[in-house]
Amino acid sequence: MTLRPSSRLRRLAVLGAVLSAAAATVLAPAAVAADTVPATLSDVRITTDTLSATIVLRSSDKTLTVDPGSVKVTIGGKDAEASVASAAQQARSTMLVIDTSGSMGATGMATVRTSVQQFLAAVPKDVKVGMVSFASTSGVDVAPTTDRAKISKAVGGLRSQGETALYAAVQQAVAALGTEGERSIILLSDGGDTVAGLKGGAAGDKAQRQAALDALAKAKVRAEVIAFKSPESNGTTLKQFAAAGGGSVANAANSSAVAAAFSAAARTLDSQAVLTVQRPAGVSGDARVVVTGTASGQPFALSNAVDLGDTAPVEVEPSASGSVPALDATPPAVNQMSALAPSLLFPAVGVVFLGVFAIGVALVNPSFQSKKSARIEAIEGYGFGRAPAAHKQTASTAAIGQQLVTMGDQIMEGRDSTTKTMAMLDRADLPWRAGEWLVLRILAAAVAVVVGWIALAALPPVGALIGLVLGIFLPPMALKFIAKRRSNKFEAVLPDVLMLVATSLASGFSLLQALDAVAKDAPEPAAKEFSRALAESRIGADVSDALDHMAHRMDSPNMRWTTMAIRIQREVGGNLAETLRTTAATLREREMLRRQVKALSAEGRLSAYILIALPIGIFLYSTLVNYDYVSLLWTTFYGIVMSVGGVISMVIGIFWMRNVVKIEV
Repeated sequence: MTLRPSSRLRRLAVLGAVLSAAAATVLAPAAVAADTVPATLSDVRITTDTLSATIVLRSSDKTLTVDPGSVKVTIGGKDAEASVASAAQQARSTMLVIDTSGSMGATGMATVRTSVQQFLAAVPKDVKVGMVSFASTSGVDVAPTTDRAKISKAVGGLRSQGETALYAAVQQAVAALGTEGERSIILLSDGGDTVAGLKGGAAGDKAQRQAALDALAKAKVRAEVIAFKSPESNGTTLKQFAAAGGGSVANAANSSAVAAAFSAAARTLDSQAVLTVQRPAGVSGDARVVVTGTASGQPFALSNAVDLGDTAPVEVEPSASGSVPALDATPPAVNQMSALAPSLLFPAVGVVFLGVFAIGVALVNPSFQSKKSARIEAIEGYGFGRAPAAHKQTASTAAIGQQLVTMGDQIMEGRDSTTKTMAMLDRADLPWRAGEWLVLRILAAAVAVVVGWIALAALPPVGALIGLVLGIFLPPMALKFIAKRRSNKFEAVLPDVLMLVATSLASGFSLLQALDAVAKDAPEPAAKEFSRALAESRIGADVSDALDHMAHRMDSPNMRWTTMAIRIQREVGGNLAETLRTTAATLREREMLRRQVKALSAEGRLSAYILIALPIGIFLYSTLVNYDYVSLLWTTFYGIVMSVGGVISMVIGIFWMRNVVKIEV
């Protein structure tokens, strides 16, 4: 099935909006945590006066030690007194939950045995290690113990066979860990459970999976997941287990990745610290615990939501022997923008802008309505007892967009630039009216102002001004780029199209039949443009005039010469096929010469690009590494004068270098 351009454009816009929203969701948290060590709280225990938990740090390459003096804690926005102790002072235990089903294979089990041996050698000596293996059935092979030889022997006896009882194994591992100390499971699996579904179907599989997730969450057992790749892999289930246990997922596509994942799990157990916090007075119920500090010279930050219960500590009154300092009632302000990594801030802002812009296009433009919706609406309009379609549309949200577009059409009507804009939209093959284009430009400017205001938090008015300038000038620049690219594609395929027409004429076809063959067999955008020219000729226009309209529509000088040759041949006679062959050969020679000139001038163009990008790149880099120094350019009078002079010089230089390296062929 061939999609029409409007349908393709609708799908591309919706896909762009979805991908932009998804990318913005991914980039936002990644930007916040780019400069900090990933950290979480495990085994959170709450009493009337204290909150205790285990800080779990996840380093990619080394073991980390928390600096006790650097740890700062707030609960519910209030500063809290905290102390940090070694994790070895508390009971710690972990269970290896290992998939031994047939999908693992002999090679997979060999990898597991080697990786577990390395894990046992690296894990801290005070951590008790147990093991649960599962295939068609599951069970506790070794209860948590510090006897590493016992675990090693049990792992050496594992063999791959049978089905996969993943959910039951997780519940048995949680039960075997008990309730004391910091507890975790290290789950190696492909994520598929083939036993629960056999017993109870889809409903039974869902119930067993939920029971395993509830067991993890209720027991507060941390889950570190190693996702082994197999034909039955189910990454979604593994992510659910990691989320329920407050852990992470490590993808293991080969033996080295499995070994690295086990090493990371051992390093995580060795990078822990016990945190004890005195609950501040007046804080109860749901609250957020924020912990910041450094570990081995690297900063870390974490935020956990906890339920403190209904009872809050009472603030102690000052006694005769001394006084109790009052807590600061105003929580410290946290500058969220300062936590954003500079390298990810601008991509994140750009993704947000593209997502909002694409959604705005989809909402405003009525051409994005699906054909199915249009057919259903047309059928419903003829039903008995139904309101006319016009009234229904007026009462809908789509009518608001239509009114905005109509207003835009009235504003654009009669303006000199409207004709050029519509020609550009036609050349770019965008099915938009002048009013729709105006609404989209206004929307782009508004979004750019908001994004600029947020992105340049240090100086919001300047950011808004920059956003306004970009919002005004980027859409027409993008439209010009799209139109130029499509025109260049048309020019590139034109010689082959002329050869196809000449071959058809030599075979005995008429000119209209030859053009019809082009419309069916030529690549885009030539096929669509020749189809339009053929449609014009069929409704009464002269074929030469239709081809001339196409040449003007695509701004193609080569097509203008071709049309002129066809006009001359039709007036004076001659062999049109031979004329078109000669024209195609001439166009190919011109294209060859143009490419040769482009190759010879590449060094000059590259130099121009570097000279243009160098000051801009140095400015952005200096802004990131020494903002106070660069900010003088817009915070002082002489700096503003220098900035204006620099921008003017840059603009002049850009136009000058562009004309120097541009060679017409």
